[in-house]
Amino acid sequence: MPDLGFKIEGARVAEFSATPQLAFSLQLSSANRDETIHTVALRCQIQIEVTRRRYSPADQEKLRDLFDAPDRWSQTLRNLLWTHVSLNVPPFRGNTLVDLPVPCTFDFNVAATKYFHGLSDGEVPLCFLFSGTIFYANGAGEPLQVAPIPWNKEARFNLPVKVWQEMMEAYYPGCAWLSLRRDVFERLYEYKVRHGIPTWEGTLDSMLQSQETVRS
Repeated sequence: MPDLGFKIEGARVAEFSATPQLAFSLQLSSANRDETIHTVALRCQIQIEVTRRRYSPADQEKLRDLFDAPDRWSQTLRNLLWTHVSLNVPPFRGNTLVDLPVPCTFDFNVAATKYFHGLSDGEVPLCFLFSGTIFYANGAGEPLQVAPIPWNKEARFNLPVKVWQEMMEAYYPGCAWLSLRRDVFERLYEYKVRHGIPTWEGTLDSMLQSQETVRS
């Protein structure tokens, strides 16, 4: 039965993608170099190992929405599930290098987005957990066989925060994206029209200024 190893070699912003996407360079290596791997139906769960890095005071402040106040982090700081992705790996013998595409979102209702946005620099420690099915043959003319990928197959990689920032700046230059419930949007729209404010930025700025005036 094939014994595959997995290693993340690097990451970059995917080119010519309709939506934000990172491409991770994934190396697959077979312990039996004479064995022909016809294809791998690969599944991958990606987790953010938040306890494996340090956080500056500025990071801690921006991450309060996610983990609460820093004095509670011993209880609230836990690994985050980022996403699940799938990939069909083409035939190879020995080893191969493929791109593992990971779609990303700037939706601030998603915990992973809040986490990435809350970091100013450094790296994000990631853990890739692999599963799936291997289709292989022991030799020329041998029948095709099927084997599962063991659940203990994983790889770790530190993603530079600047790669995430460059990706979002490329897709949303100078902007942030916010999803609202329909009824909240209608109330915001009514406020905008009632006060004759031409832009959404101006609408939010007006509401924030009103709140600050009340507090002062």
